[in-house]
Amino acid sequence: MSFRIRRPNASSGMAVSDHTKDAFLELKRKKVHRYVIFKIDEKNNEVVVEKTGAPAENYANFAESLPEDDCRYAVYDFDFVTYENCQKSKIFFIAWLVFTFQSPAMSRIRAKMVYALTKDRFKRELDGFHYEIQATDPTEMDLDVIKDRAN
Repeated sequence: MSFRIRRPNASSGMAVSDHTKDAFLELKRKKVHRYVIFKIDEKNNEVVVEKTGAPAENYANFAESLPEDDCRYAVYDFDFVTYENCQKSKIFFIAWLVFTFQSPAMSRIRAKMVYALTKDRFKRELDGFHYEIQATDPTEMDLDVIKDRAN
Protein backbone atom coordinates (compact mmCIF):
# COMPACT_ATOMS: atom_id res chain seq x y z
CA MET A 1 0.00 0.00 0.00
CA SER A 2 1.52 3.32 -0.99
CA PHE A 3 0.58 6.81 0.03
CA ARG A 4 0.94 9.85 -2.13
CA ILE A 5 2.24 12.82 -0.20
CA ARG A 6 1.24 16.32 -1.16
CA ARG A 7 3.89 18.98 -1.35
CA PRO A 8 4.24 21.18 1.70
CA ASN A 9 2.44 24.49 1.58
CA ALA A 10 4.82 27.43 1.50
CA SER A 11 3.03 29.23 4.32
CA SER A 12 2.91 26.28 6.69
CA GLY A 13 5.70 24.06 5.43
CA MET A 14 3.70 20.94 6.30
CA ALA A 15 2.25 18.40 3.90
CA VAL A 16 -0.91 16.41 4.57
CA SER A 17 -0.70 12.81 3.43
CA ASP A 18 -3.56 10.99 1.76
CA HIS A 19 -3.52 8.57 4.71
CA THR A 20 -4.23 11.48 7.07
CA LYS A 21 -7.16 12.67 4.95
CA ASP A 22 -8.45 9.12 4.60
CA ALA A 23 -8.57 8.69 8.39
CA PHE A 24 -10.73 11.82 8.63
CA LEU A 25 -13.04 10.59 5.84
CA GLU A 26 -13.39 7.24 7.60
CA LEU A 27 -14.58 9.11 10.69
CA LYS A 28 -16.86 11.45 8.75
CA ARG A 29 -18.48 9.12 6.24
CA LYS A 30 -18.10 5.59 7.53
CA LYS A 31 -18.11 6.21 11.29
CA VAL A 32 -15.11 3.86 11.60
CA HIS A 33 -13.53 6.08 14.25
CA ARG A 34 -14.93 8.10 17.17
CA TYR A 35 -11.91 10.39 17.01
CA VAL A 36 -8.63 10.89 15.22
CA ILE A 37 -5.62 12.60 16.77
CA PHE A 38 -3.04 14.11 14.44
CA LYS A 39 0.48 15.27 15.14
CA ILE A 40 3.07 17.16 13.16
CA ASP A 41 6.03 15.07 12.14
CA GLU A 42 8.65 17.81 11.84
CA LYS A 43 11.29 15.43 10.55
CA ASN A 44 9.18 14.66 7.45
CA ASN A 45 7.32 18.01 7.36
CA GLU A 46 3.87 16.47 7.40
CA VAL A 47 0.78 16.03 9.52
CA VAL A 48 0.26 12.37 10.39
CA VAL A 49 -2.29 10.25 12.26
CA GLU A 50 -1.12 9.55 15.78
CA LYS A 51 -4.14 7.67 17.11
CA THR A 52 -7.68 6.70 16.23
CA GLY A 53 -10.45 5.83 18.64
CA ALA A 54 -12.94 3.02 18.06
CA PRO A 55 -16.62 3.96 17.65
CA ALA A 56 -17.42 2.63 21.15
CA GLU A 57 -14.93 4.99 22.82
CA ASN A 58 -16.28 8.05 24.60
CA TYR A 59 -15.20 11.63 25.13
CA ALA A 60 -13.22 10.79 28.26
CA ASN A 61 -11.17 8.25 26.26
CA PHE A 62 -10.50 10.94 23.67
CA ALA A 63 -9.50 13.63 26.19
CA GLU A 64 -7.16 11.21 27.97
CA SER A 65 -5.44 10.47 24.65
CA LEU A 66 -4.25 14.05 24.21
CA PRO A 67 -0.77 14.68 25.58
CA GLU A 68 -0.51 16.90 28.64
CA ASP A 69 2.56 18.71 27.40
CA ASP A 70 2.43 18.82 23.60
CA CYS A 71 0.24 20.22 20.84
CA ARG A 72 -2.05 18.17 18.59
CA TYR A 73 -4.93 18.49 16.18
CA ALA A 74 -7.93 16.26 16.65
CA VAL A 75 -11.37 15.57 15.26
CA TYR A 76 -14.12 14.13 17.42
CA ASP A 77 -17.49 12.79 16.23
CA PHE A 78 -19.94 13.80 18.95
CA ASP A 79 -23.27 11.95 19.07
CA PHE A 80 -26.10 13.55 21.00
CA VAL A 81 -29.87 13.78 21.28
CA THR A 82 -31.50 17.15 20.54
CA TYR A 83 -34.21 18.81 22.61
CA GLU A 84 -36.66 17.43 20.03
CA ASN A 85 -35.40 13.91 20.82
CA CYS A 86 -33.55 13.48 17.50
CA GLN A 87 -30.26 11.61 17.26
CA LYS A 88 -27.56 13.89 15.77
CA SER A 89 -23.83 13.86 15.19
CA LYS A 90 -21.47 16.82 14.91
CA ILE A 91 -17.78 16.72 14.06
CA PHE A 92 -15.50 18.94 16.11
CA PHE A 93 -12.05 20.08 15.05
CA ILE A 94 -9.92 20.70 18.12
CA ALA A 95 -6.62 22.54 18.04
CA TRP A 96 -4.93 21.38 21.24
CA LEU A 97 -2.29 24.08 21.71
CA VAL A 98 -1.22 23.27 25.23
CA PHE A 99 1.79 24.85 26.84
CA THR A 100 3.22 23.92 30.21
CA PHE A 101 6.27 25.17 31.98
CA GLN A 102 7.18 21.62 32.98
CA SER A 103 8.54 20.81 29.52
CA PRO A 104 11.56 22.42 27.86
CA ALA A 105 10.30 25.93 27.16
CA MET A 106 11.90 26.62 23.79
CA SER A 107 10.80 23.34 22.19
CA ARG A 108 7.21 23.79 23.38
CA ILE A 109 7.02 27.40 22.20
CA ARG A 110 8.28 26.32 18.79
CA ALA A 111 5.77 23.46 18.64
CA LYS A 112 2.91 25.79 19.53
CA MET A 113 3.98 28.21 16.80
CA VAL A 114 4.26 25.44 14.20
CA TYR A 115 0.81 24.08 15.09
CA ALA A 116 -0.73 27.55 15.03
CA LEU A 117 0.80 28.35 11.63
CA THR A 118 -0.25 25.02 10.11
CA LYS A 119 -3.80 24.93 11.51
CA ASP A 120 -5.69 26.81 8.79
CA ARG A 121 -4.20 24.86 5.92
CA PHE A 122 -4.79 21.58 7.72
CA LYS A 123 -8.44 22.50 8.36
CA ARG A 124 -8.92 23.26 4.66
CA GLU A 125 -7.50 19.84 3.75
CA LEU A 126 -10.03 18.08 5.98
CA ASP A 127 -13.13 20.10 5.11
CA GLY A 128 -16.26 18.86 6.75
CA PHE A 129 -16.32 19.51 10.46
CA HIS A 130 -19.08 21.51 12.09
CA TYR A 131 -17.32 23.32 14.92
CA GLU A 132 -13.82 24.35 15.88
CA ILE A 133 -12.40 24.64 19.36
CA GLN A 134 -8.96 25.97 20.20
CA ALA A 135 -7.89 24.81 23.64
CA THR A 136 -4.84 25.49 25.74
CA ASP A 137 -6.07 23.56 28.78
CA PRO A 138 -8.65 20.82 29.39
CA THR A 139 -11.36 23.17 30.69
CA GLU A 140 -11.59 24.88 27.29
CA MET A 141 -12.66 21.63 25.64
CA ASP A 142 -14.42 19.67 28.35
CA LEU A 143 -17.60 17.74 27.57
CA ASP A 144 -19.87 20.58 28.70
CA VAL A 145 -18.24 22.91 26.16
CA ILE A 146 -18.79 20.31 23.42
CA LYS A 147 -22.43 19.82 24.43
CA ASP A 148 -23.10 23.57 24.50
CA ARG A 149 -21.61 24.06 21.05
CA ALA A 150 -23.50 21.10 19.56
CA ASN A 151 -26.90 22.32 20.77
